[in-house]
Amino acid sequence: MSHREHDETAAGPRADLESRVHVDLPRVRPQDMVATQQVDPPPDPEGGRDTDMEFMTRNAGW
Repeated sequence: MSHREHDETAAGPRADLESRVHVDLPRVRPQDMVATQQVDPPPDPEGGRDTDMEFMTRNAGW
């Protein structure tokens, strides 16, 4: 089968499928596809402490 014959036979089944399949659902716009919900802010990973300053004072030899 040549390349041209393959293209012609590949387009046939696809066109046939598009003509047979029909779904009665409204179109969804891309800007409406964002899911949002209210969430609480995450906990502070440093627990309110200044970990950079603690590291410097621990390792500076003060």
